[in-house]
Amino acid sequence: MLQRLQGPRTVVGSGKELVHEGQHRHSAYVLNSGWACSYKRLRDGQRQIIDIQIAGDFVGVRSLLLRTSDQSVVTLTDVEVRRINTERLSEIFRSAPRLALALLWAISRDGAMVVEHLVSLGKRDAMMRTVHFLLELGARAELVGLGTSEGYGCPISQNILADALGITPIHLNRVLRQLRQSKLLVFKDGLVTFIDRRRMIELFDMDFAYLDQDATSLRLG
Repeated sequence: MLQRLQGPRTVVGSGKELVHEGQHRHSAYVLNSGWACSYKRLRDGQRQIIDIQIAGDFVGVRSLLLRTSDQSVVTLTDVEVRRINTERLSEIFRSAPRLALALLWAISRDGAMVVEHLVSLGKRDAMMRTVHFLLELGARAELVGLGTSEGYGCPISQNILADALGITPIHLNRVLRQLRQSKLLVFKDGLVTFIDRRRMIELFDMDFAYLDQDATSLRLG
């Protein structure tokens, strides 16, 4: 049923829009490989990244049932995607309730992450935002076999990360330097390395419960 829900595999180059804000009859995708991000563009040209998508994620599904897309999605690397066949969604909900529940779980989890990012933007300082976001990405990457408790590949620029965190690239560079000097974390050459993951979780009060994964193993990893 999951195979029937998806169209053929399509390779899309880096920097290409999969969905644009305000698009009618927009599509949603399963991201098989690569990285993408969803964002909102302001009238003055500024952009706020809402979330980062990695392999295994649904892309654009949050606004799939809206008449127009409320956000844009752009690829950050070369990606492989499969378009979701929206005509078969109702069939899936009727004949494969476990798969339907899995889709709803994925949408709910995406929403929980967006709420957590909103809390970060509103109440956490730059250091805590950065640690929370990189730990979250690490937990997500580990879940789909793209990382371990020691680190993960993170092929996004510091400009993109700074945009997601709502800080300037210069400020982010300063934060990453402090984390490196404190022997907590290193982000260099597209690789995030956790030097002392347990200490970071304790120092910055990271609670993985909103990811709805095995929080115990995440803390002990």
